[in-house]
Amino acid sequence: MIIESIQLENFRNYQSLKLNFDEGTNIFYGDNAQGKTNILEAVYLCGTTKSHRGSKDKEVIRFFEEESHIRMYLKKRESSYKIDMHLKKNKAKGIAINGIRIRKASELLGIGNFVFFSPEDMNIIKNGPGERRRFMDLELCQLSRIYLYHLSNYNKIVNQRNKLLKDIFLHPEYEEILDIWDEQMAAYGMKIIHEREVFTSLLNEIVSGIHRKLSGNKEELKIVYEKSVDEEKFLEVLKRNRERDKKFKMTLTGPHRDDLSFLIRDLDIRKYGSQGQQRTAALSLKLAEIELVKQEIKDTPVLLLDDVLSELDSKRQHYLLDNIHDIQTLITCTGLDDFIENQFKINKVFHVVEGTVD
Repeated sequence: MIIESIQLENFRNYQSLKLNFDEGTNIFYGDNAQGKTNILEAVYLCGTTKSHRGSKDKEVIRFFEEESHIRMYLKKRESSYKIDMHLKKNKAKGIAINGIRIRKASELLGIGNFVFFSPEDMNIIKNGPGERRRFMDLELCQLSRIYLYHLSNYNKIVNQRNKLLKDIFLHPEYEEILDIWDEQMAAYGMKIIHEREVFTSLLNEIVSGIHRKLSGNKEELKIVYEKSVDEEKFLEVLKRNRERDKKFKMTLTGPHRDDLSFLIRDLDIRKYGSQGQQRTAALSLKLAEIELVKQEIKDTPVLLLDDVLSELDSKRQHYLLDNIHDIQTLITCTGLDDFIENQFKINKVFHVVEGTVD
């Protein structure tokens, strides 16, 4: 899969921009705060409907403007796609594929696959569990529309259940409604747990070999999916913990409380690993993600590297660049020295200055 071109109107600091990409490596260089990351964000947003920054639609629209437009042309195997995305401040985004408006954002998923790698990802091991759940969910939603369907329904039910738990304090008669939410929540939650277990298992098959090479055969990395509840006991545990949930006025059991742990020699490096071990594990995780996407879609994803090389030493830089030579890559950086030192092939270079690109 490759992105052929992108057009932006009133997106972040770009009034109007049109770029044609090479099938290989595309580098955007320039000083900080010039708009390099905004281009990667637009690509990811147009391909997945979500900003990697977690930004709301109104936040990506250029100052003093009411709406923004992204148009992206993709080629996947023998098929070509034109994706149009209209972002408005006070309305839901509008999306069209090849000129045909789609009703649900989920219809866009599966057309393109993207792996975003930013400096923040280097901290995924030591950050909170929310970051690691987000990593699982973002990748699984791209790979499976069914997972997206299960997750969005599950999240709606959790929100409804939490609201009900607050209302029960003043209206005890509402408690019997909890039985309905519990059954629905368990039904979707069990499917999410199962799909995350399969995902973690596939990831483990790939990540161990990558981490071994990165650590010079010194370390073996194992990823463990930490469930807050076993899938077959979900409904039973929900009912057993109901009084506790009522006390705290929130749902304390389920996939929305799960986590990933990272073990080296049976030690959890989230707590006991050095910063070097945590960063190496984060790089291994991202490289494994790329390989897993290749394996699952029988094609290559587009890799978006946002100023990551500055966070890596020369050995890890070299390993990363060696492993992405066959993938269309969009890279942001402040200079080209790292690529020259690593003798990395650059297919196209863009210079970004205050919202203009040469």
